[in-house]
Amino acid sequence: MQEIDFVITYLDGNDPVWQEEKRRYQPPQNADAGSNRYRNWDNLRYFFRGVQQFAPWVRKIHFITCGHVPEWLDTSNKKLNIVRHKDYLPKEWLPTFSSRCIDMNLHRIKELSEHFVYFNDDMFLLKPCDVKDFFYRGLPRDCAILEPSVLRKRKAAALYLAPLIGTAAINSHFSKNKVIRSAPHKWFNPAYGRFNISTLFLMPYKDFAGFRPMHLPYSYLKSTYRTVWKAEPELCEAASLHKFRCPDDINHLIFSYWQFATGRFYPRNVWSGKNCYIRNKKDADEAAENIMRRSCKMICLNDNIDDEADAEYIVKRVNAALDRLLPDKSSFEKSVN
Repeated sequence: MQEIDFVITYLDGNDPVWQEEKRRYQPPQNADAGSNRYRNWDNLRYFFRGVQQFAPWVRKIHFITCGHVPEWLDTSNKKLNIVRHKDYLPKEWLPTFSSRCIDMNLHRIKELSEHFVYFNDDMFLLKPCDVKDFFYRGLPRDCAILEPSVLRKRKAAALYLAPLIGTAAINSHFSKNKVIRSAPHKWFNPAYGRFNISTLFLMPYKDFAGFRPMHLPYSYLKSTYRTVWKAEPELCEAASLHKFRCPDDINHLIFSYWQFATGRFYPRNVWSGKNCYIRNKKDADEAAENIMRRSCKMICLNDNIDDEADAEYIVKRVNAALDRLLPDKSSFEKSVN
């Protein structure tokens, strides 16, 4: 069986040392530096509990941090590799407060395996997962579904140009019709269900109009990162240089798009996971119900809270559901806490 690593990024937005360092730098006026980017939900332990219970086959977990680690985390665990920003990012890019820089350079992690799964810190496993949920026949599992990027609604659409820029880069290197004709079963597949209609609707257009984001754990090949960096060095480096997320930054999804265009992926069922946009108390209640019912194998709890006054209720509601599902400590937690 191939070796598979997990990668997870961590930030404690409440850390006073980190806050002081962040205050030394002024984000650009159009930067994406809202409170939801740095909010600490204090539920990371449930990621580790889920991995141990539902994916014990993982070789290693690479824990990326600017330097701080949770007090409860047992850093002596043999499956855990603490990776500080300075361990893999060029010093001229540090310090960074941009997730773009952090996840665009994962291939630089020395001990990272060729096959790895990238988790944001808001992604959790809810059911037993097999290697085949992430990789099949050596290829990453993913959903190649065409969807115009401009149709996605965001609170600040101007801050979400990464899919457009990434799609443009793919169009500059690949012919949409040739790509789909070379592997039609990967673009039209029963695993995509009704979303096949979206791809069919966009077939008459010459270029890729965009790809539907699933916002679930991302399966990648380290070699894909290296290939894209070689093909688009200026684009990749520009996103890495900015200390805060900027509108014209590319993000790691370009690596997914490249895997689509080269056929280096295998279709994954769209219902294997659920992305929950949590804006209010109602959304939090629905997310909690999905967790307790284990309605899918993996879930993303996307922080889009509209009213800061609701934040405390929302965080407690969701974390209570995670604790109910995963009440027992994992070997990644210190025995005394």
